Amino acid sequence: MKTGLKITAFAAAVAATFGTAYGVGRGVDPVTAGEQNTAGHAEGGHAKEAEGAQDGHAGHGATAAVPGGLQISERGYTLDLRTRRIAAAGERTELSFAITKDGTGRKVTAYRTEHGKELHLIVASRDLTVYRHLHPSRAADGTWKTPVELPRAGGYRVFADFTPRAEREGLTLGADLAVAGKYAPRELPAASPTADAGDGYEVRLGGGLGAGSASELTLSVAKNGKPVTDLQPYLGSYGHLVALRSGDLAYLHVHPNKGGPGPEVSFTATAPSAGTYRLFLDFKHDGTVRTAEFTVHAGRSAGDHPQEHGH
Repeated sequence: MKTGLKITAFAAAVAATFGTAYGVGRGVDPVTAGEQNTAGHAEGGHAKEAEGAQDGHAGHGATAAVPGGLQISERGYTLDLRTRRIAAAGERTELSFAITKDGTGRKVTAYRTEHGKELHLIVASRDLTVYRHLHPSRAADGTWKTPVELPRAGGYRVFADFTPRAEREGLTLGADLAVAGKYAPRELPAASPTADAGDGYEVRLGGGLGAGSASELTLSVAKNGKPVTDLQPYLGSYGHLVALRSGDLAYLHVHPNKGGPGPEVSFTATAPSAGTYRLFLDFKHDGTVRTAEFTVHAGRSAGDHPQEHGH
């Protein structure tokens, strides 16, 4: 959703939304300095950035060279991950963190509501075989918490995607998380145009991911071989797509173009570089949210899919 990753999302797009904001107690002094810089940035959407920049989370900070999610601190904001180690794989535990400002430890308590939620949280394993899209709650003092259960030992990356109310542009910050136990790295799944989403659901990927130029991705949902034409909004959208670059886990969050409730959901995005990416599509049907996962190669011709390995 952020820095260094340009994303084109049409103004008519129904963006992925995330919950409702949590109240802030009167005794807490929110970080709100710089409110005068918010002109043109509407609630629930993104303002245009520097000339030539495109709307979308990954486009934040048009002049920055570092892709989203690779830094723990940026523009004076820091992801303070309180839970850095989980004792055992498969153990349900509480993930706790805060966003602090200017190295003072002061927690940010005032956020813009972007796509219906104050903060988006993604957890992914370093080998990109485990993906979690979580919905944390914020206490009045600025501490965020959410339950999490990760199935395998190893290294993970936690991504916090948010826009402080004091800022016009959002950020994606990342921090490492370790799950204790015996670790066996897995190969990155091979590239395929189809993904099994369970219970008879299959998603087909059309188009390609361009490196340095905009390209369209179309994902078509079917159940038991029949097109699904009645997708339900998942927190306000018919599709929610995240892309992570293999190797360093650079983060790209994409929003859908204008469209109906299926079977197709399309996205227009630009990858920051050639390379291999994992795509994670969340969609909702019959009251259940499902995830379809793909491996794609940006900047390669069709059919050129070398096998890659996890870390």
